[in-house]
Amino acid sequence: MGSDSDLPVVKGAIDTLKGFGIGVEVHVMSAHRTPALACEFAASARDHGFAAIIAAAGKAAHLAGVLAAHTTLPVIGIPVKSSTLDGLDALLATVQMPSGIPVATVAIDGAQNAAILAAQIIGVTDAEVAYKLSVRKEEMKQGVIEKDRKLQEQLG
Repeated sequence: MGSDSDLPVVKGAIDTLKGFGIGVEVHVMSAHRTPALACEFAASARDHGFAAIIAAAGKAAHLAGVLAAHTTLPVIGIPVKSSTLDGLDALLATVQMPSGIPVATVAIDGAQNAAILAAQIIGVTDAEVAYKLSVRKEEMKQGVIEKDRKLQEQLG
């Protein structure tokens, strides 16, 4: 996270990843205030067993790009809504990366989707995570079917 104030958003990713049985580490590091720390973290992440990095930041939101510049792991950016421009600034900063430094970007405050994308990446080689993802998709499908059933009853 670029700031500890991002935790309420990031909590959705933490809970989702833990629900899939995926280990999580959470840190505060800034692309601007602690750039050496961010670069060192990204450069050593693979050696520390990471399969993907999720970076949440608001405003200038350069954290995901800085991390992506220093690793070959997939980096997923969560643009965090701030009071300044309702997160549009963070969205544009996260998604507009130069060629060769990709950052997968989810919606503003889209922590749950960031976690699901990370789980899908991990699920390529981890059958248990892939299975849990398929169960979750089936649960979503059944939820929509049930909502439609209730709507049809209500409308008669």
